[in-house]
Amino acid sequence: MSTTPASTTPRFDPNFTQHVIDSMGPNTSPRIREVMESLTKHIHDFAREVELTADELVDEITYKKASETTTLATRSAILGPFFRTDHPIRENGDTISFNTPDDAEIVYMNGRVLDAVTKKPLPNATVDVWEASTNGLYEQQDDNQVDSNLRGKFITDVNGEYAFYCIKPTAYPVPDDGPAGKLLNLLDRHPYRPAHIHLIVLIDGFKPVITQIFDKDSKYLNNDSVFAVQDSLLVEFMPRSGDEKAKLELKYDVYLAPLE
Repeated sequence: MSTTPASTTPRFDPNFTQHVIDSMGPNTSPRIREVMESLTKHIHDFAREVELTADELVDEITYKKASETTTLATRSAILGPFFRTDHPIRENGDTISFNTPDDAEIVYMNGRVLDAVTKKPLPNATVDVWEASTNGLYEQQDDNQVDSNLRGKFITDVNGEYAFYCIKPTAYPVPDDGPAGKLLNLLDRHPYRPAHIHLIVLIDGFKPVITQIFDKDSKYLNNDSVFAVQDSLLVEFMPRSGDEKAKLELKYDVYLAPLE
């Protein structure tokens, strides 16, 4: 008989469901609170029971995948509605900001893509990035932004490195004219997302990472309207000197887990 102790790490975040329930504001009507508390519990129990995959439901299931791996792969987060597959591959060192607003802070973002097990660099990995402008709009929402503004794909070099210029992200509200905005209003919750940058990183032979990284100094980190913030995804923008293009720098390495 094996004497190996059973893991004490919960397969799912034991506090997630209650956190969602507790996020309802004080002005939520008693009936809405009753209905949504029950609905949340049932939906979360269903997702746990059938173990929905990330392809089927990209949300709390990512906690389970991370808790079961023995590697230190970069954590996943929700994809969001503004991903595109047809934006261009850009050269390392290029910018993704073409309609740069006056109130934007330019950032030189760079890092490596690494094997989470061996810590060796991964050349030819694709780093797909996109973000909203300072007005809170992605380019699909804003006629004043050129096509594929604030988005691009970059291929890591022989050292697994990528680099590009972007803008420091800012917090913004999700649209309030659709069902999500109406539901947030019913739940007496604010619609804001903390400042973040979206990333998809992938290469053959490794599990892809779909994630968001968050400015550690942003508002709404503790009450993100879509519950996507995780401590390991907080980043710090640092002063950058000797670069006429950018006054800030963000170094961010991505760790990918090998396919089993």
